[in-house]
Order: sequence, then C-alpha cells, then structure tokens
Amino acid sequence: MRKSIVAILLMAMICTSLFAAGAGEAGAVVMNAEKPVVFFNRQPSDPVTGEIDMEVMNWNDKTYYVGFDAAGGGAVQGQLIVDFLASADPAVVDRNGDGIIGYVLCIGDVGHNDSKARTQGIREALGTWAGSTDPGVAQEGSANVGGTTMKVVELDSRAMTGTDGTTWNANAATDAMGGWATRLGDQIDMVISNNDGMAMGCLQASNYPAGVPIFGYDANADAIEAIGAGTLTGTVSQNVDAQATATLQVIRNLLDGLTGDAVVTAGITEPDQYGNKISAAVDYVPETKALLAQNTGVNASNWTEYQAGARDAGIKQTEAPEKRVILTIYNSGDNFLSSSYIPALQYYAPLLNIDLTIVQGDGQNESSCLDRFMNLNSYDAYAINMVRTNSGRDYLDRLQY
Repeated sequence: MRKSIVAILLMAMICTSLFAAGAGEAGAVVMNAEKPVVFFNRQPSDPVTGEIDMEVMNWNDKTYYVGFDAAGGGAVQGQLIVDFLASADPAVVDRNGDGIIGYVLCIGDVGHNDSKARTQGIREALGTWAGSTDPGVAQEGSANVGGTTMKVVELDSRAMTGTDGTTWNANAATDAMGGWATRLGDQIDMVISNNDGMAMGCLQASNYPAGVPIFGYDANADAIEAIGAGTLTGTVSQNVDAQATATLQVIRNLLDGLTGDAVVTAGITEPDQYGNKISAAVDYVPETKALLAQNTGVNASNWTEYQAGARDAGIKQTEAPEKRVILTIYNSGDNFLSSSYIPALQYYAPLLNIDLTIVQGDGQNESSCLDRFMNLNSYDAYAINMVRTNSGRDYLDRLQY
C-alpha cells in the first residue's frame, strides 16, 4: 500500500513537471484574459465625448480595434456631395427657385463616433458646421452649384431611433422623410443620410419627392443597385472586405504568435507567411491600437466597381492550424453588418482556417449579446461588436474567469 502511494506521488510530480515545461507550447493552457481580443465596427469610446477608451484598448497586449477611417469617411461623403453640386444645374437642384439649397439630414446615433464624423464631414463641406454634431445645430452655409455660389441651409436633422430604441433605424427614416416631405415640400433640394439603410428608408416614403438627390454611406448591395437605377445619388464605401479580413487577420497573426509591428502588417500591408495580403489600403494608428480601412466615394460614374459578389483576390486558402473564434454582432437587423460584413466574414474565415461562431444581438440591450458571449474557454480568441460603445469592459470582465 505504501509503495502504491509513493508511486502515485511520483507520477503526480512528473506530470506537474511536464506541464510546467510545456508552458507556452501548443498544448499549454492559456487563460482567457491572455487571449486575443479584437473590437470592430464600434470603437470603445465615450458615447458623449467620443473619447477612445484606452483602458479597454490596453486590456492586454493582444487587444486591437478594426474599423475604418471615420473622420476621413465623413470628409469623403462631404466631398462627394460638394462635387455633385459643383456639376449640377442650379435651376434643377433648387426646386423652388429661392436661391437656397435646403437639405434634411438623417443622423444614425448621436453617441456613435462614426455618426458624429459623418455629420461633421457633411456640415463642414457645406459650410453649415456650427461646432456640434447634435441634431438641429447648424448654421447657414454656401456651396458652388454649377458655377454659382448659393446659400445652403439644413432644414431639419434627426437621430433615427426606432420605437424599440434601436439606432440607425430605417423605419424611423421612412417616417421622418414622410413628415419632412409634407411639412417642407419643395424647400427640400437634397437628402443626406449617415448610412445607406436610412437613405433607402427615406426612399420608401410614399411621398418622397421624385428626383431629389439623396446620399447614403456604406455601399451596401441594395444601395449600389439603387445608384445604378438612378434612385440613389451617391454613397461611400468603407471597404467592408478590408475591414472583415483585417479583423480576422489580426486574430490569425496573434494566434500564430506574431508580435510587435508584424501583428498589424502581416497580411495587411505586406504578405503574411501564407502569401496573403489585403488589397485595399488599411492604416494603423498606434496611439489607439486601431487598424482603419480607407474610404472611397461611389456614384453613377463608378458604381459597377462596387457591385456585390467581388471578393479580395489577395486572400487565398491557407494551411494555418484551425482556431476557434466567437464574434458578436450588436444588432441582427443592422443592414450594413447583415448584408455586407457578415457575408464577408463568412467568406474569409474559412480561408484563414478560423472556425467562426457568430452571435447577434437586438441592437438595444447589451445583454442580448452578452448573454450569448459564453463558453469562452472553448475559444482561442474573441471579436466584439458592442451594442453601446462604452460597454467594452462588460465583455472583458467575462474573460477574467
């Protein structure tokens, strides 16, 4: 009996030694708090000030954000509108001939960095910027319309929040557009939206004034087709394939053991060890640990280049070891994420040998995502898209156990 006990103790000591020797190797146990965490689409930030939450971004040395250049995107949308006006006929655009270009603005979410950047970019381009992205805070501006300088006035602007509390709501935009068309009539010379979903919602209004130019943002498939059909005037592509691939590529790099600059360059600005490289431009901002895809304007002159179905030929099948990743989507009803981002993720994940589990929320309650952010020990990394931009810590807290 005594010999058996000694043998058992010796075996336990050997196993313990082997485990310690294997620390850092493929078979070693990695705590959840030490695994890669990539936030995407909604940057951890204060919903009022827009200040980036660097406490969240510095959670561990494997925490990053992937999105697009929001400020640059706002400027691109503003320039798209300015360029349209510069080549337009004043007699056609100015519907009531009052010498004023009046527009209405659909704001997605007053507390969202992307929405703020787009609103600011639009107002700065048209001269209506009055120092705030809040609804209704605008001054009289001016623009070159077919060689003539004309006044520009923001007739009304509104945050499109649905009856269920969801933001960026297309149905709310339909209702708002109906009210605007009734109340403002031919004062409306232009409609501008923070995203395509709300722009398409405006077009659904039964009394939408025919021929009035309308601009969106996202380059969703239905918006691109609408440009081709002549019902939508322009949109902005935030290069969704580059964003989706970068989200997965950063995770792949971290799981493959890359460190330092290689984490944000391999497969992104230079080929990775498997020969992959994202074709579209993606910039890294070290101060905020953010990878940002660049934006491009889309209109009648180039819409065919952005039709659905095209994928990045720079990403091919790899022989990387398979890894499991859980990814949250803040709102299952979000048009951009549902119709563009998720299909891109589902296309590229298998190429990078990432077994992707996607859970989707309701866009209103953080718990709709958090309650499904579970079985975390089963995953090698985490990709997080929050309902609210200041909820990052709620997800990270779950990784402590």
